[in-house]
Amino acid sequence: MDQVSLVIILLAALLIPLIMAKFKINSLPTAVMEIIVGIVIGPSVFNFVNTSDLISQLSTIGVIVLLFLSGLEIDFSLFKKRRTALTPLEQKNAVNTPKYSPVRLSVYAYSTIIVLSLLLAAAFKVSGLFSDFWLAAILFGTISLGIVIAALKEQELLSKAFGQTILLISVFGELVPMMGLTFYASVYGSNSQSLWLLLLILAVAALLLLRFKPFFRFYQNINKSTTQLDIRLAFFLIVTMVTVAESVGAENILGAFVAGIVLKLLNPSETTRERLDAIGYGFFIPIFFITTGVDLNLRTLLTSGKTLLLIPLFFLAYMVAKIGGYWVLKLRFKQANALAGTALTATTMTMVLAVLRVAKSMKTITSDQSGAFLLAALLTCVISPLIFNKFYSAEKEDLVKTAVHFIGANLSTVPVAQQLRKGWYDVSMYTNHPENYQTYHAQVPVTLMENFTAQDLQDHGVFDTDILVLGHIDAERNYELAKAAKAYGVRRIIVRFEDRNVLNEHEDELRELGVEVYNTPEANITLLRALIESPSTLLLLNDTENSIYEVRVLNHLYTDVQIKNLQFAQDITISQVIRNRKLIAPNGNTTIMYGDRLIFTGNKQTAAQIRQALATAN
Repeated sequence: MDQVSLVIILLAALLIPLIMAKFKINSLPTAVMEIIVGIVIGPSVFNFVNTSDLISQLSTIGVIVLLFLSGLEIDFSLFKKRRTALTPLEQKNAVNTPKYSPVRLSVYAYSTIIVLSLLLAAAFKVSGLFSDFWLAAILFGTISLGIVIAALKEQELLSKAFGQTILLISVFGELVPMMGLTFYASVYGSNSQSLWLLLLILAVAALLLLRFKPFFRFYQNINKSTTQLDIRLAFFLIVTMVTVAESVGAENILGAFVAGIVLKLLNPSETTRERLDAIGYGFFIPIFFITTGVDLNLRTLLTSGKTLLLIPLFFLAYMVAKIGGYWVLKLRFKQANALAGTALTATTMTMVLAVLRVAKSMKTITSDQSGAFLLAALLTCVISPLIFNKFYSAEKEDLVKTAVHFIGANLSTVPVAQQLRKGWYDVSMYTNHPENYQTYHAQVPVTLMENFTAQDLQDHGVFDTDILVLGHIDAERNYELAKAAKAYGVRRIIVRFEDRNVLNEHEDELRELGVEVYNTPEANITLLRALIESPSTLLLLNDTENSIYEVRVLNHLYTDVQIKNLQFAQDITISQVIRNRKLIAPNGNTTIMYGDRLIFTGNKQTAAQIRQALATAN
């Protein structure tokens, strides 16, 4: 009977995404549908499935893997200090004051969530509807990071300020309740050890981080398909941290969550993360979600008048606890988006399931109360994404063109700047030669500067750009400015070297820094050779309709997809795929991986849109 129930659960896990795709059910997260299906096939409706020891064990592994992957989702780079100076372009397009960075907004917003969660928990305690103050506060303060990330990915917002802000609020919505749950279990749990022993979890995590820090630097050289060392490391971290957590009286989910954070800080490759997602979301996690639905016996729950009262009250509490974020988000984003973001942060499921699982094991909550909390959380996962998708629209700051700043206005740079201005680029040029300024300022936007020192360029906002082109004739000056710009944090730097001797001296250093260099005489030689060997090269270069493009794939919507299945496969021709600095001759069956560089030809209008879609970090 155990095996039959497991087969039914696995069949349901297989059919759910297929049915959702068939009927285009995009408004509901897959996890929510899995819980709903679990309710249907469980005792609540058809009673096809009953949980057994085997299914319970797999479900426990599922929640452990889910919390591990949640820890792996946290992007700690968002907490790094970012420069706040605005370029002239940003000043022109900014709608709100820039002093409200994503980190600051998220801290403010989650602070309001903590305060409101405590007040709501107190209200439930005073009214007698739910007496456990700390457990209620923890539950009301949770946010489902996985569902929020899925919604942000669908709208391609993870690389934008709005998406980063909502993501950080959600990170706090998992981190803070997780720590709260740990202290709650340590204080009120019957088998808990002293609180100070919890520090042992962090100590072991720090030790593992230091021990395996160089792991991903060399494992690619020795990894084989039959070893999968990165996956072995991941499960070693999970089992170790879960064992340590349980040994000191903490919950296993805390150990799993910390293990995910450790692996994230080890900076695994995108391929490693995708394989871990495949293992988790392909097998263990669906079993956990479906089993959660199976364990919800609505026939019993809905016969209790108090439970029927608690479900809408808990739902309102989940929503009201997040409402303070609306006024925080309005400080930077437009009103409709503030509402959309607030609604999305009200989505809660993952941590609610984890908290309820711990509370039930501690016998601090009844089955009816647990069911009411869970059904209310289920409602947030249905309603909140609908509100988000209804009200969100692109911020003005997200529609700003890619900024390209040229240092040096001359015959080599001005024609390029003129052509770029016709596309999705905002071009500015800077020169320290008055005669060049007089010659070119009527053709392209040129700013005359007295000096070209790194400090002067910073003060004038020249380094506040997406792409910096150092096209000055002075090669040594270009070299020094390239280093200064890289230290400042410019994302892409392209440097011109007319003198090959100077380039030979600095080429390795600049390439190590990620600076792109070119030598005009060599570029001319390469072009002439191409014309001799491939006469059609000139036709392609002069074609006003088509051109050659290169783009790095950063959008997960287009990764792990065969070229023939790309939605725009008929509009472009991919001639080369560069992966790990190796050229791959592609065909229709070639799978695009995250970080691949594609060299393709296509119509200039459609290709620009395709290029932007592929390069949007998501």
